[in-house]
Amino acid sequence: MLSNDPAVNDFPDSARGRLPSSHGRIAATAGRQLAPYASQAECSRGRLIKERSCPMRSDFARDRDRIVHSTAFRRLNHKTQVFIYHEGDHFRSRLSHSLEVAQIARSLARILRLDEDLCEAISLAHDIGHPPFGHAGERALSRALKGFGGFDHNIQTMRVVTSLERRYAGFDGLNLSWETLEGLIKHNGPVGRDRFAKGRNGIGEGHSSLLHWYEKKFDFRLHQQAGPEGQVAAIADDIAYNNHDIDDGLRAGIIAVDDLREVPLVWDIVSRIRKKHEGIGDDRLIFELNRNLITAMIRDVSAETTRRLEEMSPKCSDDIRESTRPVVAFSDDFVEHVGQLRDFLFETVYRNRRIMDIMQDAERITVDLVGHYMKRPQDLPGEWRCNGSNANINKCAEQIRDFIAGMTDRYIIDMHRSVFDLTPELR
Repeated sequence: MLSNDPAVNDFPDSARGRLPSSHGRIAATAGRQLAPYASQAECSRGRLIKERSCPMRSDFARDRDRIVHSTAFRRLNHKTQVFIYHEGDHFRSRLSHSLEVAQIARSLARILRLDEDLCEAISLAHDIGHPPFGHAGERALSRALKGFGGFDHNIQTMRVVTSLERRYAGFDGLNLSWETLEGLIKHNGPVGRDRFAKGRNGIGEGHSSLLHWYEKKFDFRLHQQAGPEGQVAAIADDIAYNNHDIDDGLRAGIIAVDDLREVPLVWDIVSRIRKKHEGIGDDRLIFELNRNLITAMIRDVSAETTRRLEEMSPKCSDDIRESTRPVVAFSDDFVEHVGQLRDFLFETVYRNRRIMDIMQDAERITVDLVGHYMKRPQDLPGEWRCNGSNANINKCAEQIRDFIAGMTDRYIIDMHRSVFDLTPELR
């Protein structure tokens, strides 16, 4: 549990302002000079519960290691990205997606002279609150728990890392640094007032109150941009899923290579590969397409971000937070290209009849279980159990949300089978 002692819980006041004059020195863990606008581990705003620094790792490297060793992180290996786990071993899971995001984020961080460990930590943890069945599971939980706070996976990620992971003797959660937590809660950009509104995008009063609690407790300044490393992790997420969803869609036979003519940026790369490697087979072509497209996106983000940095000349990471727009971004031309790619994937992959039928059944499984546990909270196992009285109905809903959100695809299917006579096959 979090300490009730304000002196223990509060982040250091001395770290809330501008960085000290030592901000440009060599970062001990990276072995290279960080940019003045990078987040500096030695000047971190601290942890909610104070701990001694590790002599072998920076605070941000320590965050990354805690995330990798967490139970919730391991569970991502059996949570859906786009394809259910039994569709095949070669499709991305939520874990392999997170690893790809981290790799892209580290590449961008090295180019932009940002803290690689912080970029990696945020990237690895950004989906740690995702429920089973990907966005279908999120939609189902939002609908089933609409009267009890709904569901938002970014907020659930915060619950996991600040409360639900129970491994350490001195605190619940992972007690991550302020900068890592900020990158997680602002993963989709500044949190405007509409995200606090009851019922907005399935986020009801319960999760809105959590946003208020985090803002008050951590002083995230939710209306501001994320720090530079948080912005890198967010755009690395976009780069990763746009590319690997093409890859998975092609390998699943949902789309064909020639269908990519609808996306000029992608088709231009396909044409150049075929010209350079005449007679190349589809398997190698798909791999070459993805690595070339990822490279093109990283180059564009690097160039556009460098241009914006030169234009604003930030002296520290807070200057980037106070900007009126993201600093880490695609160029205008690439925004259009990426938009075309997203539209293509939405129409051909995400809305494919095969995928939609499976995800509708997945939503049904999730809604069924929520309904069952709301009626019979005594069926919740062990530590999740609550008595279900009227006075505790909101607490029970919270327990159910946390329990189901933490499930893997396989586990939620098994739990459904143990309760109901008929469980969809998801095929």
